[in-house]
Amino acid sequence: MSIFAIADLHLSFAPGSDKPMDIFGSRWKNHPARIKENWCGTVTENDTVVIAGDISWGLKLEEAVYDLDWIDALPGHKILLKGNHDLWWSGINRLNSMYKSITFLQNDACRVAVSDDREIWICGSRGWITPDDDDFTEADDKIYKREALRLRASLEYAKNAAKASAVSGVNAEMVGFLHFPPVAKPGRFSEFMQAFEDFAVKEVYYGHIHGEDGFKNAVQGTYYGTEYNLISADYLNCRLLKIR
Repeated sequence: MSIFAIADLHLSFAPGSDKPMDIFGSRWKNHPARIKENWCGTVTENDTVVIAGDISWGLKLEEAVYDLDWIDALPGHKILLKGNHDLWWSGINRLNSMYKSITFLQNDACRVAVSDDREIWICGSRGWITPDDDDFTEADDKIYKREALRLRASLEYAKNAAKASAVSGVNAEMVGFLHFPPVAKPGRFSEFMQAFEDFAVKEVYYGHIHGEDGFKNAVQGTYYGTEYNLISADYLNCRLLKIR
């Protein structure tokens, strides 16, 4: 059983809502078909794929369902986190009742068993722009603090749930996900990074950053004991990243 990750699918299969992404560069040319080809060539039904936000351009769930159906039909179990463009995302209980192969993660965590004696807990939240961003405002501060609390709720959920597994001799590990980067600029610090440090999370994956200039300035590598990795679809050239 393997775990793969990707972010920023930016799908738009709803009738009349096609939004070609290749206007943002050649890395986006035919991106749904390329993602599907790679997905079907690497993921089995026993694997898990984490999608870290910006899943559908749909404004309402009735539009996004076309994109969610597309994801549902792909192999493996999928764990979805919300992105800033996922305006259709509301009513977590309703969302989690829609598909057997999809778990929508919000304020909790999802267990993935990778072997008989080892489990991974997928934790995270959407995140938000951080105070080191030049465009950060007072309104952003409220969302930033709320998302930091949601991240801590997810990590706390996994920590408590993993305690029961530890009793039975299962090794548990938390892997973190955000949609936004943990900070806007390398070398800065945020409440998201503090949360990951406090819960001893060693790996974090995030999306949201696009384009060559964005890639050059993205936070990558180990900071304060946690390794950060960019997984936006265009950065990965529409290929899923195997993380386990």
